[in-house]
Amino acid sequence: MDAAIQDRVNAWLNGNYDQETKNAISKMQQENPDELADAFYRSLEFGTGGLRGIMGVGTNRMNRYTVGMATQGFANYLKKTYGDAEISVAIGHDSRNNSRFFAETTANVFAANGINVFLFEALRPTPELSFAIRRLGCKAGVVCTASHNPREYNGYKAYWNDGGQLVPPHDKNVIREVEAITNVDDVKWEGGSSRISLMGAEMDEAYMSMVQQLSVYPEVIARQHDLKIVYTPIHGTGITLVPGVLKRFGFTNVTIVEEQATPDGNFPTVAYPNPEEAETMSIGLKKAKAMDADILLGTDPDADRVGIGIKNHKGEWVLMNGNQTAVLAFAYMIEARKAKGIAQPNDMVISTIVTTQMINEVARQNDIACYNVLTGFKWIAELIKEKEGSEHYVIGGEESFGLMIGDQIRDKDAVSAVALMCEMAAYEKDKGRSLFDKMIELYIRYGLYYEDLISITKKGMNGQKEIAAMMEGYRSNPPAAIDGSKVVELLDYELQQGKNLVTGETRALNLPKSNVLQFITEDGSKISARPSGTEPKIKFYFSVHTTLANKEDFDAQYALLKNKVNSIIADMKLK
Repeated sequence: MDAAIQDRVNAWLNGNYDQETKNAISKMQQENPDELADAFYRSLEFGTGGLRGIMGVGTNRMNRYTVGMATQGFANYLKKTYGDAEISVAIGHDSRNNSRFFAETTANVFAANGINVFLFEALRPTPELSFAIRRLGCKAGVVCTASHNPREYNGYKAYWNDGGQLVPPHDKNVIREVEAITNVDDVKWEGGSSRISLMGAEMDEAYMSMVQQLSVYPEVIARQHDLKIVYTPIHGTGITLVPGVLKRFGFTNVTIVEEQATPDGNFPTVAYPNPEEAETMSIGLKKAKAMDADILLGTDPDADRVGIGIKNHKGEWVLMNGNQTAVLAFAYMIEARKAKGIAQPNDMVISTIVTTQMINEVARQNDIACYNVLTGFKWIAELIKEKEGSEHYVIGGEESFGLMIGDQIRDKDAVSAVALMCEMAAYEKDKGRSLFDKMIELYIRYGLYYEDLISITKKGMNGQKEIAAMMEGYRSNPPAAIDGSKVVELLDYELQQGKNLVTGETRALNLPKSNVLQFITEDGSKISARPSGTEPKIKFYFSVHTTLANKEDFDAQYALLKNKVNSIIADMKLK
């Protein structure tokens, strides 16, 4: 075994770690040395969003010690930042195995450091944690979740006082403080329990009241209150609030997918608790078909992502992708607010650089400002903060099945998104048509866009190196053409530079540094490459578009665009 790895193992065997942990290490030494090496080859990285990793013993795993050390570093930064001022934090967790334990560990360490803690009494959606930070005037927050990752993962998301995840300079400063905690003996584990307060029903009430106020057409819901809604929380936190919010909106015909209604960190009915996955939504789809429902909705374990299923123009059930869902939501909030007479001259919407450009076109044709930020809702939250007082934020979102409606929270929120999607379905049904009919109408008006995404996973010790090598290859030697179309522009967000590959001219990209590359081809295709910030993956995003003259041409034009993306993927040898 590598000497550095062995040193880390010995430190745990000889340090102030519990006997159960030491026994697990000894067992791995005898039975699975490869697993032991992976568990200790590095320290689990506290990235700009916090921690995320496989649960287990070791420096490269989510456990009491890695969570406690991260919290001590975060606490140290808060105390350095705020000095003698009173500091409070809010803490939440999802339904994953050990999430409550990690949340309580986090609460105890903060409290032992003299910080007041508001801890949710039980599991709650991540967006409610963001809301609570703002409502209680907390300086920071933490939610223990690994979002949509497989069951063996857990995580730790860190938030700042605006209810958004950490952005510069706080992200890097917290990382430095966390990295400075090199020994469990540096952690204050206990001694401040009197500083911990539980929160529950009162915060739920405040949050649900806020979401209810987002409704644009309650009178339409009153007419379509019996809209047939099927909802699955996929064994997660959505069950705590989504049914109540739908009831407050006025919907009276909501069916919960019982097989997936109980919170369970083993996610027994799915391999991957992600509403992006067709397999994950299959039980809900079956129920929706059997009931002849109007809409199916699913939320991930921490209820910040939403997936929807609807009937297409042929009466077949289909799952909408994240870009389509975002376009429907943005168009509704822009068009409905305008029709209702509540739009403001300084309204703005926010998308991200890898999300469909169709959103930009919807905003442009409706004379509303649209900003594109880096991937991640923390950047949407940061821009809202920058624009406060001068522009009015309406909605933000990205292709990864995330929406953020209104400015009372600063992270993606599937609870309000479910309610909004149901209101949209009711609005269209009131006109005698479906959400899919609306989607085609939007394509005719704003252009037909087709997007796809491929994630390539590179696990283990060499995975990150392989991903870095792929990015460096694209950066230093960009393709001259993709699928027969010349690459005319390279956008490098790490170098913060756009380069015209025909003329050699460059321009500044006025966004923070991020390891993202985008290739723009002569025919208007856009291909983006981005390593994931939370998983050992590199993601490739593909976007193509054309015009759509009428509803009758939809199938043929959509098939052409789909084939085009498949040709691009084949040409880039990504499958």
